[in-house]
Amino acid sequence: MNKWIIALTVMLPTLIEIVDMSVVNVALDHIRGSLSAGLDESTWTITSYLVANAIIIPMTGWLSRLFGRKRYLIISISLFTFSSLLCGLSWNLQSLVFFRILQGIGGGALQPISQSILLETFPRKQHGMAMAIFGIGIMFGPIIGPLLGGWITDNWSWHWIFFINIPIGVISILMALFFIVDPPYMKRMKMKVDYWGLALLAVGLGCLQIVLDKGQTEDWFSSGFITWLSLTAFVSLVLFLIVEYFAERPIVNLKAFRNISFSTGNTVMFFAFFNLFGSIVLLPIYLQTLMGYTATHAGMVLGPGGIATLIAMPIAGRLVTKVNPKGLLAFGIIVSAYSTYLMSQFNLLADFNTIIWPRIVLGVGMGFLFIPLTTMTMSSVKKEDMANASAIYNLLRNLGGSFGVAFVTTMLARRAQLHEVRLVEHLTPFDRNYQMAMPQVSQMLQYRGLDPAIADQGGLGMIYGRLLKQASMMAFNDAFYLLSICMICIIPLVFLMKKGQGEAPAGMH
Repeated sequence: MNKWIIALTVMLPTLIEIVDMSVVNVALDHIRGSLSAGLDESTWTITSYLVANAIIIPMTGWLSRLFGRKRYLIISISLFTFSSLLCGLSWNLQSLVFFRILQGIGGGALQPISQSILLETFPRKQHGMAMAIFGIGIMFGPIIGPLLGGWITDNWSWHWIFFINIPIGVISILMALFFIVDPPYMKRMKMKVDYWGLALLAVGLGCLQIVLDKGQTEDWFSSGFITWLSLTAFVSLVLFLIVEYFAERPIVNLKAFRNISFSTGNTVMFFAFFNLFGSIVLLPIYLQTLMGYTATHAGMVLGPGGIATLIAMPIAGRLVTKVNPKGLLAFGIIVSAYSTYLMSQFNLLADFNTIIWPRIVLGVGMGFLFIPLTTMTMSSVKKEDMANASAIYNLLRNLGGSFGVAFVTTMLARRAQLHEVRLVEHLTPFDRNYQMAMPQVSQMLQYRGLDPAIADQGGLGMIYGRLLKQASMMAFNDAFYLLSICMICIIPLVFLMKKGQGEAPAGMH
């Protein structure tokens, strides 16, 4: 079978699944209004999908063996497509949340299955190019999602962000039926179900994802809800690790972490997506809250970074077999860290070009990071273990993104409060800058026809509003700077990884 047809077959459903992670964000206001829901309630349409996704991803290798990989792939695409139809037909918020859970269960397996099929289909020397194809979908999805969601919602209605999946899903099912063939080791096999592992994984990851998604809005551990969920997640995941280590047929085979390259690669990937998702969440908030950009213009800033990634990935895919991939990976990490450092230099007077350039730099950095990292991480994994390995890898990638988003939103709120308190200390008649600014602002308001007493009050309000903006700007600078430091700190891990060149290890054919 032609490897490019197989690549298209597995990437088509994967791309729409990744798009659906972010497509709802921009339509949330319309969904809330249409279904008469509150702001906190409506965000469960996003959280429910992420929770279902997080639970299913690590189970993918096990479920592929239980059902047979091709059959499980077709079941997943079918469930994702049918639940997309139901999401579009939802009559209230509760029904939409339930159908989003089904959609997350259907979509969760698509990323790891796609990655493992690509790595098996392409010969070892072309693994870099295979991961470039996979990476384009992974990186492009979060960028095209908000743009597509905004355009569809503005021009049609929010229902169509789900209905658009249906024709693509049907085509994907037909292509999978005709073009995907299971290797002997991925055929359906009878297995004893590890019920304890299954339950502990679902509870642990489900609670963890809710904690990361809702932590900042609930003020973290001052909330009993978050505290209990955190405790439940911790206990469940610790018990899961113990149960899985001794299980005869574990849901997730943790012995994969004995491989130094694999375990190190997963750590690097976690922090890479911590940085990527943290920065691409911060950037639109900065543009829309402080710089007055519309959602469309904020999307236009993110877009060129995605194009830079699309250009960088195939180049990295070709270079990874010709030069030392460790060098490419270190280059990607440094460039990504530099891009978030540039973002930490933003101010309230930054123009469009100043803002767009670091995003393009980040796109190039992530392109050169993702390809060598995935190639080296997976190079020593046996083919029959590839489904389990790619499930773990995709889980840690997604968790990295979730931790990154939780980290930056918390930092933003806390640092803004800190800077506000410090700046307010200077809002006093004894401060020279205040003494100069207050009469000027008051006089300007009097020229506009305000009474002097009201002008003084208005002037104080204007200065305080400016102070709040400055405090927020400084908080954004801090958050971006911390992301760049986190990124630089993972460079030593690169030296622990193996180059991934040479003959395939035993079990790879």
